Amino acid sequence: MRGAAAEATSSDMSAPKHLALEIAACKICAERFSATATGHRPRPVVWFEKGARVLIAGQAPGLQVHTKGKPFADRSGDRLRDWLGLEPSAFYDRAKVAIVPMSFCFPGYDAKGSDLPPPPICAATWRERVLLSLSDLRLTILVGGYAQKWHLGERAKGGVTSSVMAWKDLPSDIIALPHPSWRNTGWLKKNPWFEAELLPRLKERVGEALA
Repeated sequence: MRGAAAEATSSDMSAPKHLALEIAACKICAERFSATATGHRPRPVVWFEKGARVLIAGQAPGLQVHTKGKPFADRSGDRLRDWLGLEPSAFYDRAKVAIVPMSFCFPGYDAKGSDLPPPPICAATWRERVLLSLSDLRLTILVGGYAQKWHLGERAKGGVTSSVMAWKDLPSDIIALPHPSWRNTGWLKKNPWFEAELLPRLKERVGEALA
């Protein structure tokens, strides 16, 4: 994990509560977002607090999440919560589960209506500070390729399927998942081992981390 050796000072803004407020006010991508097909304004979706024991490292909010201001408040979230074995009450308890995407804001659509990637400047600006502030983490769940590349580095070189298949070889406090988008239903059918082997262990690890 990048920056793991760095130290946060007690006087900076790395304390989760203060840092969350700072991120919520971020407008660094305002010009970038106004130039997208959606022409939207920044709306950081910030979801973490001190004491969180599970980190969900995702990609970026989609349009529904941008509108609601709540992470995974869509069908993808329904699937992810099922994978984790968590009811919404536990999933959305910020003091237990930190949801920290590679971009806190919806990146927008391009001219063809396709999702734009998370702007790298978001992770470069905030990610290490957020991770340093979450000192009680016991389990990190990497959802999708962008999070896997950032957290796993060379280990993610083979792509999402390779990273997810290597779940037994990763450190015990890290699990890689495909994105829970319903667009990936075909992937799940082609990889039945995911539901048969990985998901039971995922539920166990989540339960252990939150116990």
